[in-house]
Amino acid sequence: MNPPANYPVAVFGPYHPHRGGIAHHTTLLAQTLAQDHPVLGLGFTRLYPGFLFPGRTQKDESGAPLVPQGVEVQHLVDCLGPHTWLAAVSALRRFRTKLLVVQWWHPFFAPACAVIARGARRSGARVVYLCHNVLPHERSALDVVLVKMGLAAADGFLVQNRNDVAVLNHLFPGRPCEWTPHPAYTFFARGAVDRAAARQVLGVDGPVVLFFGLVRPYKGLDVLLRALAVARRTVPITLLVAGEFYQDRAPYDELVRSLGLTDAVRIHDHYIPNEAVERYFRAADLVVLPYVAATQSGIAQIALSFERPVVVTRVGGLPEVIREGETGYVVPPSDPQALGACLAAFFADSTAARMAPHLRGEAARFSWAAMGGAVHRVGAALGLPTPSETNA
Repeated sequence: MNPPANYPVAVFGPYHPHRGGIAHHTTLLAQTLAQDHPVLGLGFTRLYPGFLFPGRTQKDESGAPLVPQGVEVQHLVDCLGPHTWLAAVSALRRFRTKLLVVQWWHPFFAPACAVIARGARRSGARVVYLCHNVLPHERSALDVVLVKMGLAAADGFLVQNRNDVAVLNHLFPGRPCEWTPHPAYTFFARGAVDRAAARQVLGVDGPVVLFFGLVRPYKGLDVLLRALAVARRTVPITLLVAGEFYQDRAPYDELVRSLGLTDAVRIHDHYIPNEAVERYFRAADLVVLPYVAATQSGIAQIALSFERPVVVTRVGGLPEVIREGETGYVVPPSDPQALGACLAAFFADSTAARMAPHLRGEAARFSWAAMGGAVHRVGAALGLPTPSETNA
């Protein structure tokens, strides 16, 4: 007998007080699904062990934390505690979970995900993995083994870029797999500060480009710095770098000095709390994702929620987010000359004014309702009813 269309759903992943984009994603997904289902949030007590975490703190110290509305969150899972994984399975069983959505972003979590997913399936639930990165950006042979072990526990998949559809169809042929874009984090746009005030607080003026988010090798900040040197031959651009360094910062500082960019680069080397995000995007004219490898990134959608144009590289699903020449540009990866020419042309040609009409309301293309619909489509492929059937 099939369950009713408002069957219980659980969403496993990090929630507040853990910080970062995955925690925001988990929270907003659970909140979206709670519009049609009773939802259990299954969270972590410990996300990463200290020796594996390169940042200063794993906890969200924002003055305005994001927490899901209408969702009970139980923080049960210790990343290194198998007994807690079994406790999570028991909680799913008590909740009578019919669909478990597992956030998948790094193979380190494969053992915990696999145990919890298989336990949920033994209790009669269907399991969908929502994959941010099927394979990690920086991987080893062990990572590939863990990926196959972790993902094998899923009944179906939801991905946020088309390339990962092909990867999963190769690894697990026949299992349902849906694609939908990464939704926009519109909650950052609070209307608390305008462009002039944001620039005053940050101490910038003139043409401003923003690099936002954690700094890691695959994100190509070094490429952007070299591109900035190219662009500044004709346009006095200031680069704002806003995000904590997850690697040694010294080589970047040395590159800034060697390129003569000391007065052109402002580095804010810390995690940006929720209430401060708005000022960076309001202050910027253009947001740049110079990634040398990627599947997708929520940064582009944040930029669009502030109606800021975006330059991305032709890697992973990044080009899927941009409408070329209307909401941004796509350039080759690892090519400072091409990126630099793009930056200079953007400011030289008053492109921002031309793009402004195309950017109005653009974030609506990346809605959480669409993400919820994709979850329901995978569930339907696994034999679960959809909320629309309740109203039929």
